[in-house]
Amino acid sequence: MNVTMRYATSEDIPEIVAMLADDPLGAARESPDDLKLYEAAFERIAADPNQHLMVAEPADAAGQVVGTLQLSVIHGLSRRGASRALIEAVRVHASQRGGGLGTEMIGWAVAEARRQGCAVVQLTSDATRVDAHRFYERIGFEASHLGFKMTLGG
Repeated sequence: MNVTMRYATSEDIPEIVAMLADDPLGAARESPDDLKLYEAAFERIAADPNQHLMVAEPADAAGQVVGTLQLSVIHGLSRRGASRALIEAVRVHASQRGGGLGTEMIGWAVAEARRQGCAVVQLTSDATRVDAHRFYERIGFEASHLGFKMTLGG
């Protein structure tokens, strides 16, 4: 699939949220019927130059959102002051899964991280998403760390 990656606009929020909610994990934590919180989050993301909320559009269907991801550039002191990129919230529209779109989207994110001088690209995936783990390993990511999180509410 030939896609164009572009920065999300506020008009894309309903489609992005629908993709985030379109699986068992997302269905339990997302609220596509009330977009106020997502709109406020979008404003914070759009104001931060280190955040890249992207959508994928097929080259032959401009305006149709078929995928999304967020690339965050994190500047740090470790690795001799290196920057790293974090890929989050990767979603491919259900109608487009299995056709190579995810590979193109992650390829874009890795290239953008390189362009921005990042030394490492990392991502996390819920432990239950076994198919996603196989996908990430197939395209060159290593399961090198054990992740932890603490839910703070809200």
